[in-house]
Amino acid sequence: MARFGFGRFRSGPFGWRRVSRLVDLVVALGILGLLAIAGAVLQYRLGPARMLTGAAQAIDGDSLRLNGEELRLEGLDAPEYRQSCTTKAGRPVDCGRSARRALADLLERGLVTCEIGKIDRYGRGLAHCRVGEIDINAELVRQGQAVAYGGYRSEEEQARAAGRGLWALDFERPETWRREHPR
Repeated sequence: MARFGFGRFRSGPFGWRRVSRLVDLVVALGILGLLAIAGAVLQYRLGPARMLTGAAQAIDGDSLRLNGEELRLEGLDAPEYRQSCTTKAGRPVDCGRSARRALADLLERGLVTCEIGKIDRYGRGLAHCRVGEIDINAELVRQGQAVAYGGYRSEEEQARAAGRGLWALDFERPETWRREHPR
């Protein structure tokens, strides 16, 4: 006859060992389930890339809205919309608005295709976008409307050497400006 009590094993068809194995199995299945969910989340956040195509609107110099989704252009950093710069003669220039206008001009050329590989800390897709044959990210840096930020170093050098956009002005890097002007 089976005896129950603290520190004693239960015997019989549903004995302690069988219950212990069942608990181990449930725990193992739970851990596998959590790993599967974590893998799906990482797959969404880190890859493979998703593609979106459609008409897009500029939010600021390095962000756009495409098919209802807010995207940030990867590899560059544009002046904040409220950021101003100065000419060499000391006159203020709304360089943040100019960067937004430059992006809007590119987006108006036709349907935009963006490849989204990762998500930034604000939940926006980090994207490489094209309109026709034009690489929007590279073109903004080449025009001097944005600085290289992890990519597009040669395009930045071209803009700097030619004195285009920001490189014709006195400006703070957008990253520095954001630190000094928190929202």
